[in-house]
Amino acid sequence: MRSRAHIKSHPLHPILISFPIAFFTGALVFDILYLTGHDDTFRSAAVYLLGGGIAMGVIAAIPGFIDFLFTVPPESSAKKRAATHGLLNLCMIALFTIALYYRLTDENLSPAVYVALEGLGFLLMMSAGWMGGTLVHRNQIGVDPRYAFAGKWREETLVAESGKVRVNAADLKRDQMMLIHVSGKRIVVGRTETGYVAFDDHCTHRGGSLAGGMMMCGTVQCPWHGSQFNVSNGEVKAGPAKEKIFTYKVESTDGSVYLNLHPQKS
Repeated sequence: MRSRAHIKSHPLHPILISFPIAFFTGALVFDILYLTGHDDTFRSAAVYLLGGGIAMGVIAAIPGFIDFLFTVPPESSAKKRAATHGLLNLCMIALFTIALYYRLTDENLSPAVYVALEGLGFLLMMSAGWMGGTLVHRNQIGVDPRYAFAGKWREETLVAESGKVRVNAADLKRDQMMLIHVSGKRIVVGRTETGYVAFDDHCTHRGGSLAGGMMMCGTVQCPWHGSQFNVSNGEVKAGPAKEKIFTYKVESTDGSVYLNLHPQKS
């Protein structure tokens, strides 16, 4: 799924998180060096790194939250993983903030106390980072996997005044797809050899986004675990998914494409 917070298709969140990771790690290392040698230079460096890490952590969280709201597929395993990822990062930043606050306000505080807080924050950061890697490399959040002739990523939000909505899909080529947000639904509109098709953007296995997958020969494949569905009737053609997806009727009249928002009956 292509990130909503990006610069020329490069997602911002993975770029920005490098800074708090480096700053917080450096702060912990310098404080440990201070404990072993009591060199005030190490202590001062750690304070500046903590401040920079907290600031960059908050900045990095903004595009991350945008992706959580608008990029991670709803009601999916990735949504739960992303929520846990975000909560761990918030707790991590809170621990480093507490460590910085007390070391600046309490001169009698033992260095071992804030080093312990930073160490716990570092462990939370590593756990959150592991989940973030899973979100990118397994769930493909922020990744735009385009296969040959798939066309550029297209995503539109439409307003339906009735049970039917006009879709700007006339220029779709064969085996190309686009993602539509309408009436609280995420629906994929695609074009096959025989005409237009539409189906839910929700793999019934783990909730992966089918719009980010591949469509060929009347079959769409989920990019997460490879489940395949017939785009005409929603039937499962290959697992691990066991339940079919909902499909929708699409009509093409005088060059205009209309999507019926009521799922087709089996």
